[in-house]
Amino acid sequence: MKKLLLASAAGALLAGAAGAEEIKMGISLGLTGPLESISPAMQKGAELAMKEVSDSGKLLDGSTIVPVVADNTCADAAASVAAVERLVTAEGVKGIMGGMCSGETIASLERVGVPNGVVMISPSATSPALSTIDDKGFFFRTSPSDARQGEVMADIVLERGINSVAVTYTNNDYGKGLADSFAEAYKAKGGTVTVVSAHDDGKADYSAEVAALAAAGGDALVVAGYADQGGSGVIQGSLDTGAFETFVLPDGMVNNVLVEKFGTQLETSFGQNPSAEGEGHEKFDALAKEAGFDGTSAYAGESYDAAALMLLAMQAAKSSDPKVYKDKVMEVANEPGEKIYPGELAKALELLAAGTDIDYVGATSVELVEPGESAGVYREVDFKGGKLNVVGYR
Repeated sequence: MKKLLLASAAGALLAGAAGAEEIKMGISLGLTGPLESISPAMQKGAELAMKEVSDSGKLLDGSTIVPVVADNTCADAAASVAAVERLVTAEGVKGIMGGMCSGETIASLERVGVPNGVVMISPSATSPALSTIDDKGFFFRTSPSDARQGEVMADIVLERGINSVAVTYTNNDYGKGLADSFAEAYKAKGGTVTVVSAHDDGKADYSAEVAALAAAGGDALVVAGYADQGGSGVIQGSLDTGAFETFVLPDGMVNNVLVEKFGTQLETSFGQNPSAEGEGHEKFDALAKEAGFDGTSAYAGESYDAAALMLLAMQAAKSSDPKVYKDKVMEVANEPGEKIYPGELAKALELLAAGTDIDYVGATSVELVEPGESAGVYREVDFKGGKLNVVGYR
């Protein structure tokens, strides 16, 4: 009898082990390119969620997660498509935390993600065009659309008594989408836009662009660009010539790189980026400190949340197949259910395994609205005293 019991127990263990998988998860970020300075913290945010789930041993009968990282360059759509294709076809990933910039995300989603039936959750692609793309239910984002950011930015600018602005934007889907959204909202609320013009990244000199912006005039210059690229070049040219001294800086520009480059020259400048306050933000910040990176870095929290949502959706669906678990992403992200914060992914996996609903709050107060994107909380910042300061949230 004792032998039979032992054999039975061994058989049960083998059955349990047979259900475990090594699940590869893609991370597609611009490790080089216009946002390379914020990519490391984003990568670490996603890997933190993956490690937390893997270490718990509670996902799908003890499955483990293996992150596979690809450099999508953020700017080159062809390079991004090739990188994501490698993740899907060569590595066999079951989901992708990414892309990062809007144009390359659109390209890799349409040409790789959707045709191959792979879930992609972007932490930072904000173009309004992604709200209407035919994604077949495979695309989500933990950052809000720039349609919302344009409204918030217009309010902040007007509240600061700035009634006329010139606008320059990086010449891509992100830049144009945000510039158009802001200009429309600002004019509707009574502001005057003197000019809306594109700038290309990667140039050594922006004096021609700055001259045209200066000729149009305005109380401030809105720079819808990248801190590591042309956005900083336009600011430098403006400061050198005295064309503008106040800059309005949306998410691609809210970065300590600007503080390092310009210091107290940004004394009257301000801006905003998607972020959240509260318990989830604080818990993530503490976990990030333990892991050795800055949890307040732009889109680090959104990256943790994007990775966590895919893994929790797998547990809810009892499957790592993206064609199956895609239908559970919105369910685990929203009410009803027990609230889940960073550091509580093991608890969430246990609840889901027991058939209990969860409401994933995460690092960024996640609430997904149709067609699968963040409702959006923004952090208002300024650069007084040569530092990046949080003014408040809205």
